Amino acid sequence: MSDKAQTTRNKIQGIYTTNSSQIVFIDTPGIHKPQSRLGDFMVESALSTLNEVDAVLFMVNATQKRGKGDDFIINRLKNVKKPIYLVINKIDQIHPNKLLEIMDDYKDTLPYAEVFPISALQGNNVEELLLSLEQHLPEGPQFYPEDMITDHPERFIMSELIREKILELTRQEVPHSVAILIEGINREDEEKLHVQASIIVERKSQKGIIIGKGGQMLKNIGVKARKDIELMLGDRIYLELWVKVQPNWKDRKVDLQAFGYNENEY
Repeated sequence: MSDKAQTTRNKIQGIYTTNSSQIVFIDTPGIHKPQSRLGDFMVESALSTLNEVDAVLFMVNATQKRGKGDDFIINRLKNVKKPIYLVINKIDQIHPNKLLEIMDDYKDTLPYAEVFPISALQGNNVEELLLSLEQHLPEGPQFYPEDMITDHPERFIMSELIREKILELTRQEVPHSVAILIEGINREDEEKLHVQASIIVERKSQKGIIIGKGGQMLKNIGVKARKDIELMLGDRIYLELWVKVQPNWKDRKVDLQAFGYNENEY
């Protein structure tokens, strides 16, 4: 998870299962005014999800003032005929008086079913939000096994874990210009799984940032990503990373499809 804006690019399903219920959360790309084909894909992916769900969680950041981007989303949500929950995150970082101001600022923007101030980091009010969803969502079949937490394949999760480390470690200009392509997954011996991945950027300067002085940045990215991938797979891996320049890939349909951003997945 990254604190940089518009870094979620695909719809990502998270599956939450208890003894009494199963709730499927769909984390969508942020709704914004797109500046590229990739941006178009992200916005269409997010908007199409509104037709698939039983409720909408509109999450805002308590540490940031309501802005044009929030109002843009609010206007798009006015036509949604599903219950909308206002979720105010990061309340652990503000004074309680500030929270009242935020709630007052948003209260008349939409007919919210409920408002939940939460801290996802510390867990404040998260259980209450889950309980409310469990009580109000319509009943349906259990779609996934109890031990399943996402329906995405391992390749996708690997690529997201690598991209996550780039988001954590590099400067502002780089994250929105990076794509990850898993080139190969092979077991060459009994002890380790060999994972080969390419980090795609748009400019040579970005390639230099990701590689870093003496290759140190790329090494740090690889070490952090490898640990998370090993934790996910329960296996030891050898992670091999390359950095490649692909100019304007965000506006080339063939590149978007190659990197997993397919229009048929809206």
